[in-house]
Amino acid sequence: MLATLDVPYADARADALSFALDLPRMDALAVLAVERGGTAVEFRLLGTSHQVFAGPLSETVACLPGTADPLPAGAARAVGGWTYRFAASTAVHADDAAFAAAVEDVRTRLAGRDDALLGTFPGARHAVTALALESGGPGSAGLGWRTWHAYPQTREIVMTRSRLVRPDEPHEARVSETP
Repeated sequence: MLATLDVPYADARADALSFALDLPRMDALAVLAVERGGTAVEFRLLGTSHQVFAGPLSETVACLPGTADPLPAGAARAVGGWTYRFAASTAVHADDAAFAAAVEDVRTRLAGRDDALLGTFPGARHAVTALALESGGPGSAGLGWRTWHAYPQTREIVMTRSRLVRPDEPHEARVSETP
C-alpha cells in the first residue's frame, strides 16, 4: 500500500533513530493491518518512523529523544514465550544518483504488495519509510518483516530486519546480519 503522508518531510538523520520494545500505539500517519500464519500484524508509519505490532510484540524505531535506546545493530529477546530477533544497518550512498536508485529499488520491490506499506512525503520522492512482511524461505520459522528509512539530505538508508518465532516453532530461524 502506498501512502502519501499528509505532513511535510522534516529534516532527520539516521543517527537520531532510537529503538524501543513494548511502547503503546503512537499517533500514526498511515496503518496497514495484515495477517500471516494466524498472527495479526499492524504496520504503523509515524511522523518519525515506524511501529510494528505482531503477536505479543511492539517494536518502535523512531526519533524519540530521551525515551528509548539508540538503534542497535542487533537485539534478541524472549517476549511472551516467543523469540524475537532484530538487526539494523545503515547504507550511506556516495552521491544523489546512487541514493535515488536505491530508494527506487525499494519502491519497485514493494509496489502492489498487499503486505507492505510505503510512506512518501509530498515534494520529497526519495524520503520514504517502508515496511513489508518477509517471506520465510526454506528452513525459516516464524514471522518476519523488514523496514527501510530513507534520508535524502544525508543519502542514508536505514534497513531493519525482524523475526518473531512462536514457542512451538523451531528456533533455528536467524536474522541475517545484513538487513
